[in-house]
Amino acid sequence: MKILAVSDLVVASVYSSRIRERFGDADLVLSCGDLPYSYLEFIVSMLNVPAFFVHGNHDHAEYLSNGRTLFQPGGWVNLDERVVESKGLLIAGLEGSIRYRPGAPFQYTDGEMLHKILRLTPALLVNRLLHGRYLDILITHSPPRGIHDGKDQAHQGFVSLLRFIAWFRPRYLLHGHKHVHRAEPPRTRFLDTEVINVCPVRVIEF
Repeated sequence: MKILAVSDLVVASVYSSRIRERFGDADLVLSCGDLPYSYLEFIVSMLNVPAFFVHGNHDHAEYLSNGRTLFQPGGWVNLDERVVESKGLLIAGLEGSIRYRPGAPFQYTDGEMLHKILRLTPALLVNRLLHGRYLDILITHSPPRGIHDGKDQAHQGFVSLLRFIAWFRPRYLLHGHKHVHRAEPPRTRFLDTEVINVCPVRVIEF
């Protein structure tokens, strides 16, 4: 199974009439946030596969020249604090970054993110009973603390995501938020989980 994961930056090879030539074999698409909703709508309309996203800290309403206003991307499912089964995979999501500006949307303290995880926990326990595992993939905008994050306040990761990995052992945690300026985005093994920065685009073979 092939997963197309995107985050943070619009990529010309994706936002192209030739997208099917390069990514047409993708079985599903995941977005880790901070992308124009019109870009995400283009991707799903061209590939016609299941698509799931979480909001990034820079997400906002998008006003189009045709008069439409997008508050989220059409054709995509918001996974924040949700668990779904798609193509045999168990996938969940947690939106946003660490709080660095009071009152800003899609920003959370570490304690608030822990509460989001606790609200997600009952569905993960059900997965364990029904499928023998809690989760295959967690998509987030922010990375865990100390893994692919930055030293500045806005790009610090969440300690609570380290706890999530320790408790629920997903096979993958996919995130964005921290821009990567080299061809191969970071991949880091933490316990049983491979943490991957997908910014700006990444194809993952599950």
